[in-house]
Amino acid sequence: MQFSPTNGDFTFVSSTDAEELSGTIDAPDITLNIGPDSTRDTYATTFLRQRGYGWLLEVEEDDTEDTKPLLDELDIDLKDIYYKIRCVLMPMPSLGFNRQVVRDNPDFWGPLAVVLLFSMISIYGQFRVVSWIITIWIFGSLMIFLLARVLGGEVSYGQVLGVIGYSLLPLIVIAPLLLVIGGFDIVSTLIKLFGVFWAAYSAASLLVSDEFKTKKPLLIYPIFLLYIYFLSLYTGV
Repeated sequence: MQFSPTNGDFTFVSSTDAEELSGTIDAPDITLNIGPDSTRDTYATTFLRQRGYGWLLEVEEDDTEDTKPLLDELDIDLKDIYYKIRCVLMPMPSLGFNRQVVRDNPDFWGPLAVVLLFSMISIYGQFRVVSWIITIWIFGSLMIFLLARVLGGEVSYGQVLGVIGYSLLPLIVIAPLLLVIGGFDIVSTLIKLFGVFWAAYSAASLLVSDEFKTKKPLLIYPIFLLYIYFLSLYTGV
């Protein structure tokens, strides 16, 4: 058998029958246009993938999810914080507030804001107490937490930290009154005692539950002393 192609022509010759078959195949012209830029891009892509840098060629897809607000990203619920502030400032059960939410649903930003606010009003003439107030809040809460656990209470450190922080609000409330009537020693002392009892009662009523039974005074007393010390940092006495 003989094959002799010429351009688009072909010829088959059979050696047995000695018959010649000939014909023409018309094929369209196919042009592959690969410019110099495409060649360079393909080479660069291959080069990077062979050396393990293919991740440089990956294109991140746009995030279709809506961007969350900053407060949601930081887990800050202003309505929840406002409700907890009202629970602390008005601790009487007759007012109908669900005060247990301060303990059962602790947060960090609300108490931190209260402590920072108390620190800001305490820097008048004694700026150094700001860091000390935050330190006392953290380690004072830790002391109350350890004591509560030793006494058999089921409370977490986050809960104690939140309750102690929020309960500084009564001391913030009486601070402007102390500035106004600072010259009247007896009235000023009564207001200080009222503020300390108010803060200690708000904290103790949330932390000291019925599970402590006869051991309640052992936890109430350190809480009372802690708020006396907080007030002393403000008044300088």
